[in-house]
Amino acid sequence: MTGLPEKGPVSDGQLQVVEQAGVLVQGEKILKIDAYHRLQQEALSKEYQIEMIEEPMVLLPGLIDAHTHICFAGSRSNDYALRVAGKSYLDIAHSGGGILDTVRKTRESSLIELVGLLKKRCDRHLMEGVTTCEVKSGYGLTVDDEFKMLEAIALVHKHHALDLVPTCLAAHTRPSEFTTSGTYLQHLLDELLPQVKEQGLARRVDIFVEESAFNQKESLDYLIKAKRMGFELTVHADQFNTGGSRVAAEAGAVSADHLEASDEAAMLQLADAGVVATVLPGASLGLGMAFAPARRLLDHGLCLAIATDWNPGSAPMGDLLLQAALIGAAEKLSIAETFAAITTRAARALGLSDRGELAKGYCADMIAFQTDNYKEILYLQGKLKPAIVWKKGDNVKDAQAVRNSNRRN
Repeated sequence: MTGLPEKGPVSDGQLQVVEQAGVLVQGEKILKIDAYHRLQQEALSKEYQIEMIEEPMVLLPGLIDAHTHICFAGSRSNDYALRVAGKSYLDIAHSGGGILDTVRKTRESSLIELVGLLKKRCDRHLMEGVTTCEVKSGYGLTVDDEFKMLEAIALVHKHHALDLVPTCLAAHTRPSEFTTSGTYLQHLLDELLPQVKEQGLARRVDIFVEESAFNQKESLDYLIKAKRMGFELTVHADQFNTGGSRVAAEAGAVSADHLEASDEAAMLQLADAGVVATVLPGASLGLGMAFAPARRLLDHGLCLAIATDWNPGSAPMGDLLLQAALIGAAEKLSIAETFAAITTRAARALGLSDRGELAKGYCADMIAFQTDNYKEILYLQGKLKPAIVWKKGDNVKDAQAVRNSNRRN
């Protein structure tokens, strides 16, 4: 995934494929990539440990999920039943379901319970090849409960192989304790964000710009003030209505996420501002909506990332590879564009410059698939999972273990 353009279309011919390859890892970083026979001599002379793979495999950088809500408690299966019976997302929210239902369940959970739930989801993501994952708060909506969520994310990040990137999404929706959105956002600016910054619990701030959450004016004001405090910005934008993309562009956000409703003007604004466009096919699948216009976003010169939006309400599946394959087929994305959107361009959406590629100096986050043709990975639409996963050079999922497990089952 090296040498690709940072934004706009990518053809499969631009992919660099190294055959009969080897990767030399030193510590947690990639030191060199070359033909295996050449690297083998260097490894032997310097007494490196050698991990030989006999069968044909395709090696990719570890996947990066740039937008998730996987720190939560409870289920929203009741919401799902209402939705497939014809109720809209907004109807469900207005009747007491939606985000506030998960807020109640998350508030009732202890820090230890949240840590356990988050760890299980991280275990699954890692085994499916995701080696870096953004995780949002936003189901606490009080200072104490938002801290509880961010502390849970920090604890799992510290003790789990999967790297977690925390984002403060306290501006997810207005909690019932506040009568107006403006007073709630000011409360966050005064009481929560200064402490989050001081304790280093998150470097990123997000807000949901939508009819059921926060309007454009108050969202822009909140983001500008958060940016002055030193936070990087991302925005839930254009999921049901346009306007969030304008907020993201004017605030100087790193990314605008969702974009299902984005029109021509929104795309031009995002492109002019250099905002990464992160599309979330899991939300479209969960809500029965059309996918975000990924093809048009690329053709407008945007950097496109694909993420799961894994959450209990609108996107409970959480399978990045499957979702990327489906939106790639629906939106006519090249194999290269889809791979870039879940590796190197997803890294850009998170402001990370040390992963998403197999290159010298990058994190040794790597995944190997049991195939001799990289096109098979998306062709099989998520059913071909990585046989081996390396995180920072350590093998955390071995092909032999997978085969043994299959025999036992």
